[in-house]
Amino acid sequence: MPRQEVHQLRPFGWENDPEEERFKVTTLDYLTACTYNNYALFFRLGDDADKEKAAATLKEGLERTLSQARHYVGTIEKDPEGGHSFVKKKNSTVRFVVQWLDTPEDGAKYPSIDDIERTNYSAVTLGNLETWSVPPMTYGEKAEAHPDNQPVVSAFKANFVRGGLVFNMHHHHYANDVMGWSGFTHQLAENCRAAFASNTATATAVAFPAWDPACLDLSRLTKSEVPEASKVDGPPPQERHPDHKVGQFLLFHLPKSKAAELKKLATPTDGSWVSTYDAFSAYIWRTVTRLRVPVFKPELSSNLFWAEAVDMRRRMHSPKVHPRIQHNVMFAALSPTSPVPQLTIDEILNAPLSKIASYVRQMTDSVTQENLDKTLDMVALVRDKTSLNIRSDSKPPMSILQTDHRDANIVSANFGFATPLTYRHLLDRVTEGVIIIYPTRNADPASDEGPEFSIAYEKHLAQDLINDAEFNRYFEYRGVDAEDAGSAAASLPN
Repeated sequence: MPRQEVHQLRPFGWENDPEEERFKVTTLDYLTACTYNNYALFFRLGDDADKEKAAATLKEGLERTLSQARHYVGTIEKDPEGGHSFVKKKNSTVRFVVQWLDTPEDGAKYPSIDDIERTNYSAVTLGNLETWSVPPMTYGEKAEAHPDNQPVVSAFKANFVRGGLVFNMHHHHYANDVMGWSGFTHQLAENCRAAFASNTATATAVAFPAWDPACLDLSRLTKSEVPEASKVDGPPPQERHPDHKVGQFLLFHLPKSKAAELKKLATPTDGSWVSTYDAFSAYIWRTVTRLRVPVFKPELSSNLFWAEAVDMRRRMHSPKVHPRIQHNVMFAALSPTSPVPQLTIDEILNAPLSKIASYVRQMTDSVTQENLDKTLDMVALVRDKTSLNIRSDSKPPMSILQTDHRDANIVSANFGFATPLTYRHLLDRVTEGVIIIYPTRNADPASDEGPEFSIAYEKHLAQDLINDAEFNRYFEYRGVDAEDAGSAAASLPN
């Protein structure tokens, strides 16, 4: 059994906190996935002294950040008047586990930071994710995450390996979307940097960062409870579609130079604008559709489900919101409900790539504050809002839901003791249809390193995508990113 230290962290200044604080689960929070997220940051560190400093720095940095992002402390509970709240009590604590996987006795049993980097930070390399996590806060639709079951909001685990650190950050998805987590993480990094400097004689003093209370003001996205007589029953909870096959996440890289080529290929001739995002989204959609059609044999005149999560922080205008605002401040563009006419499978396969890229652009542009407001008004009428969470695996095979992480920019977060090499959403549950778009690992403008794509794909079809010559013209295969723990573990060659 690896050596562990378990800390029950109290927020900095907790002695002066109220006996209880309640932060309302927003109307929008209910529309996200009802899961835990666990984002792991990977650091390269030197000797044991560096690791001890890192552990102490993280502890102090977390105490400071938990006193600021206060909804991370405690549990989610039902409110007497309806809905749910994040409930923080004066004596609430947050688990912070420090685990040593680098000892002479145990070190060889676990991968080093070099092993992890060499395999592109794959969850497969880590093995059993329970070792690296704080159960039950691993990803997946599970009873422990349901808001009626008083789920714990957050926990953290620092896993020291030979040559480095895997810092696993757990939070309930109701607490934050990826950009809310990014705001939390950058705040944590600044607190850690200041703590590290204050405890290091040779370091230049760094001020602890301020925290704007507006980061916890979600009133704009929280609708009042309506009278019981006005409420309606929502849809039944979504379930996994029965036609799905065993899947795995495959990791690909798109160099910046290849992304520029794709954008040129997908640019319309009528002078209208598409982004690099639109171009690579269109190309991926066309490729995976082309490879899957002979297997699933859909009607070419039919439509495919395509969706994307859209960060609303830059799209809210009345009022504008803080860039580090917490909770879920995102909306989804869903092809069946969007005002944009859907493409047929035949168009996805045969129309100019510019038409598909333009469709993606129109889908993104259709997500507005006004449309979000109308949706929240409708959600407010639903009696049991917990049934409204989105599940991409409830859609049939060939469906896609993209989540774009490129703005997270975690590799720029200076923790004082080190900056992250990159991060991963550690997964041992494959949700069919999901595509995670990771930011570049190298922010140097001179580098050709571009975004990475973790694509959930049918395991028995994986080699078709990996070996596809057209796809390889632009995308580089970097290995299996994650396996489903419920299926037989078998990785593909890197």
